[in-house]
Amino acid sequence: MTPDIVSIWVYLSASPLTWLTATLAAYVAADWIAVRLGRRPIANPVVIAAAILAVLLIATGTDYAAYFEGAQFVHFLLGPATVALAIPLWRNLAMVRRALLPMAAALLAGSGTAAASAVAIAWAFGAPTDVLASLAPKSTTAPIAMELSKSLGGIPALTAVLVVMTGIIGAVVVTPLMNALKITNYAARGFAVGVASHGIGTARAFQVSEIAGTFAGIAMGLNGALTSLLVLIWLALLG
Repeated sequence: MTPDIVSIWVYLSASPLTWLTATLAAYVAADWIAVRLGRRPIANPVVIAAAILAVLLIATGTDYAAYFEGAQFVHFLLGPATVALAIPLWRNLAMVRRALLPMAAALLAGSGTAAASAVAIAWAFGAPTDVLASLAPKSTTAPIAMELSKSLGGIPALTAVLVVMTGIIGAVVVTPLMNALKITNYAARGFAVGVASHGIGTARAFQVSEIAGTFAGIAMGLNGALTSLLVLIWLALLG
C-alpha cells in the first residue's frame, strides 16, 4: 500500500462502523452468491460470509477484539431476532399444540444424544476434562453454550467455535439427510435441525419452509433450557 492508503486504512480500521459495514456487506455478498447457486445446502450464506470476513481480517492484520468493536452491534440483534421467532410460532400455534407430545419426546432424545454422543466420542479418544466440558453444550445457542461451558470448567472460546461448527454442519447436511431418510414432514425436519444446530440451523429451516423454521425455533429455545437443566444436574452430581 502507498503511505496515503495506509494512513486512511489505519483511520478506518479503528472505527467500529468499518467492521459493522464489512459484516453486513459480507453477508449481502454471501446471500447473493447463495441465490445464484440455487440456495443449495452447501452454499450456506453464513459459511460464505464467515469465509469472506476471515480472509479480510487476515489480509488486514485485524485481531478479533478490534473486529468485534463493530460486529457487536450485529451480535446485540441476536436477542431481538430470537424474540421475533414468536411471530411464526403464533401463526402456527394450533399445529404446535397438536405436536406437544412428539416434540417433548424428540427434545429429550435429541438433547441427550447431542451432548452424550459428543462427550463419549471425545472421551474415547482421550480428550481432557476441560475439552469434554466444552463439548457438552455445543448444540445450544452460543450465549447459553459459553456460560454452560464456563460452569462445567470448560473453555468458553472453544465452545463458541464448536457451536458455530455444529450449526454450519447441521445447516449444510439437514436437507440432503432428511431427503435421504424420506422425512417429508416439515415440522419434524425443522424440530430436528433446531435441536441439533440451534440458530444457524433455524435460519436454514426458515429458508426452506415457515413451518420448518417455526418448529426449529421452538426446538432451539427448548434445547437451551433442557441442556441448562442437565448441566445443573451434572454439577450437582459432581459436587
